Amino acid sequence: MRLQGKTILVTGAARGIGLAMSAAFLREGARVVMSDADEGTLTASADKLRSGDRILALRLDVTEPHSIAAARERMNDAGFNINVLVNNAAVITVGNILNTTIEDIRRVFGVNVEGTFNVTKAFLPGMIERGGGVVLNIASLASVRAMHDRFAYGASKAAIAMMTRSIAVDFVKQGIRANCICPARVHTDLVEGYVKKYYAGQEAEYMRKYSEYQPIGRMIRPDEVAHMAVYLCSDESAMVTGASFLIDGGVMAGD
Repeated sequence: MRLQGKTILVTGAARGIGLAMSAAFLREGARVVMSDADEGTLTASADKLRSGDRILALRLDVTEPHSIAAARERMNDAGFNINVLVNNAAVITVGNILNTTIEDIRRVFGVNVEGTFNVTKAFLPGMIERGGGVVLNIASLASVRAMHDRFAYGASKAAIAMMTRSIAVDFVKQGIRANCICPARVHTDLVEGYVKKYYAGQEAEYMRKYSEYQPIGRMIRPDEVAHMAVYLCSDESAMVTGASFLIDGGVMAGD
């Protein structure tokens, strides 16, 4: 049980990478707070994990400070005092700078950047008071490598990568470690959703392109990101902080 004694808050946990991480954390002995703005899907997903009193599912909208405060109060009442925070909630828009609107920028930065800021600022003081812990942010390959038509999304994920390093540097003496995971294309409902939205009628072609983007020949599975998350949230990575970890099927290895 690599995460015995850990209490972990995961944002965006109703589906995809967040759900896969929650399941992996539970298997490794952690207590897990699954949170998401989509309360209905979250409840259904949490029920399927069947982990009794080691799991708490609650609504949390990372863009709403009052929602975060209400979630924190419920967690305190239930005795879920976290020592690991996983900022996973995210949205994406497709487009370059010329066809990206100011509303697109505000929405993407509102969830991805301000959301990470809001949740971390709310829960970091308690982690420090309890002797330290881990902040794990889900960034993206787009934070280190420019991708076509990902102007707003790439900029937001690059901001998250630098926020991660700043937290690591600022709070290392208070027992806080901070790292981020930077996946390439992960096959999730989020990806399928934006393919349908932006490439209607070309879904099969774009899903094939997304698979071929990774030299290994397929998209990443959410559970493969979760395996890396388990390591970074466990004491096995005690000497790891301020780092970005690629999981990209060979994209950055070279042509």
